[in-house]
Amino acid sequence: MKRYFLLFCFLALPFSGGGAGAAAQDDASRIRVSVVPVQLNVAVTDNKGNYITGLKPEDFAIYEDKILEKPSTFEEGNGPTRRLVEVGPSDGKAPTPVADNGSVDQNSPDISKRFDGANVFILFDTSNYMYRGFVFAQDAIADFIRSLEGVSKVALYSYSRDLSKVTTLTPDRSQVLRGVRNTVAGDDAALYNGLLMTVKDAAPLTGRKAIVVFSNGPDNASLVPPEDVAELAQSTGTIIYMISTQQAESEPVSTAVFERMSKATGGKAYFAKNWQDEKQAFASIRDDLANLYTISYYPAQNPNHGWRSISVKLVGKNLQKYHIRTRAGYRVLQTAQANQSVLE
Repeated sequence: MKRYFLLFCFLALPFSGGGAGAAAQDDASRIRVSVVPVQLNVAVTDNKGNYITGLKPEDFAIYEDKILEKPSTFEEGNGPTRRLVEVGPSDGKAPTPVADNGSVDQNSPDISKRFDGANVFILFDTSNYMYRGFVFAQDAIADFIRSLEGVSKVALYSYSRDLSKVTTLTPDRSQVLRGVRNTVAGDDAALYNGLLMTVKDAAPLTGRKAIVVFSNGPDNASLVPPEDVAELAQSTGTIIYMISTQQAESEPVSTAVFERMSKATGGKAYFAKNWQDEKQAFASIRDDLANLYTISYYPAQNPNHGWRSISVKLVGKNLQKYHIRTRAGYRVLQTAQANQSVLE
């Protein structure tokens, strides 16, 4: 059996919006590369975790393989997208912090606008790890869906040994909420298999896209390693947020994997001790989506057709005290024949 058949198939697909994609080979010795914009979702916070708002395009310096890149579009939260011609020097003035405490006013007239255009996939653990707290988990997810009323579309997937696409991307919140109540508990947990397939569904989408994973235990049935899932998510510009219970946190390997995977894609990992903590984690994710800066650029000429590292820095003396969170890089995806057997 080939453990990595899913990744081989997915990397053979040409994705848009994730990075520099390569077209088919012209001959045995030449590959034509078609450059598409790279989109970065960037969180800026202070030492207390408060979001920093009011930054301008010239406050950011983006490096790909240490090559300085020129931003082409800029968006704060879900404000209007700005197309950039030239970026001048920053004045280095410190902007205003916004508390990251899950306290965004849902009655604010601006809350819907700040989520406009985002696509959110919720991946719900329905394995036998979830038996004792299944109803509480459904309640927490339902509250999260209601709080995302301004998001463009929401999808609900569930996983145990297999992935179930309970509700595909839709703007109809009532349909997704019905899907939450219709989920049923299953058997073993193949988290990474299900997450890889969810990333594949998110990959062709443009704009901001995120996967929110609710897991009540470690993975015990997947065929693919988490490193491959993280790499595909980075290469397609998909943010992964992980909400894990205390049971999963008690597994050191799972804890390390969840933290590493979410960090690599620009997301966060949360470890909740109770159902109240889980609701607070969902609220934090909602706020994170509302406060991200979205910056795109066309990669400068680069001979590297493999993995490209990304580094984002703040420009100006007064901004150096803040922290940046975004994806670590991406792999140049090439069109190729997937000759591997699906299963042997």
